Amino acid sequence: MGIQEIATVTGLSKSTVSRALRGMSNVADTTIDEVQRVADELGYVPSSAAAGLATGRQRAVGVVVPVIDRWFYVKALGGVDAELRRAGYDLVLYNLGGPGGDRDRAFRRSMLRHRVDALVLLSLVLDETERAELELSQHPMIVIGGPAPGLRNVGVDDGAVARIAVDHLCGLGHRSVAYVGGQDEAGMNVAVPHLRRDGFVDAMRAAGHAVPERWLLDGRFSFAGGVAAGTVLFGGRGGAGGGGAAADRPTAVLCASDEMALGVLVAARRAGLSVPQDVSVIGIDGHEYGATVGLTTVAQDPEAQGRTAARAVLAEVDGAAASVLPAAPAHLVVRETTGPPPPGA
Repeated sequence: MGIQEIATVTGLSKSTVSRALRGMSNVADTTIDEVQRVADELGYVPSSAAAGLATGRQRAVGVVVPVIDRWFYVKALGGVDAELRRAGYDLVLYNLGGPGGDRDRAFRRSMLRHRVDALVLLSLVLDETERAELELSQHPMIVIGGPAPGLRNVGVDDGAVARIAVDHLCGLGHRSVAYVGGQDEAGMNVAVPHLRRDGFVDAMRAAGHAVPERWLLDGRFSFAGGVAAGTVLFGGRGGAGGGGAAADRPTAVLCASDEMALGVLVAARRAGLSVPQDVSVIGIDGHEYGATVGLTTVAQDPEAQGRTAARAVLAEVDGAAASVLPAAPAHLVVRETTGPPPPGA
């Protein structure tokens, strides 16, 4: 099945069909969608090799992830893949495998073999050696997630999302708010945890509320880490001095990710606390599991961020200049886990 058959079915010229299959910017989105639909129905498979010979391109984009089992990475990866498929590009996945993975294999021996036309990095910070190696390839590059020195990024304003959460809690009357954040041991961009924590502390100070050091806990950006941090805070099963008495507890907890917030909810239940009557809990991200349990959150859309990143590097491949991208949107979603502080708190 070839381009001529698609042209016959759609009534378009072969050149228009060819441009649509490549997702070129001078073809209307409706035309691209129609051509792709007919191509799928007819079982058309483009020849990457032929395209590469004609254009000098591989028609593939490399996506580098620290691990592949985290919600944010999976969602962002899906957005990148959807946009690449729409443009007729393949996705080449480089999984670094977490802290014990072989980064050298990806950065030195794979990416630099010119198998891809551009690179999308998910929540990564590169060391000097990795940056130097990637710069040799001269590939367009972009980061999804927190900022990385010298590279464009697509992501929310992490300080701002923390302030949105604090404003919500303070608006409900909370003055004693704890924070669960910390570094993600699986390799998340180190800027994200710091920016969210700084945003929290700055917003609390601006509201005139102090944050005791013991209420700044490390939840490792994981569900299990959230359970452990909440257990310390609430003095529940296995607690280590967090203080089971109401006077020693925060009236609210802001978690830097929904996965940690879900863990904190479990810890609260184990400690015999009611949410939000005894303690309010809010997360950041917009994880679908949060909607299931009624978690209040500051939601972002990593799939949309993946699409934006893919479009940006493909535009560079087509010769467009790299421009700074605005912060991705985030918004407060109020559900059942936040409410006013307990009377007298």
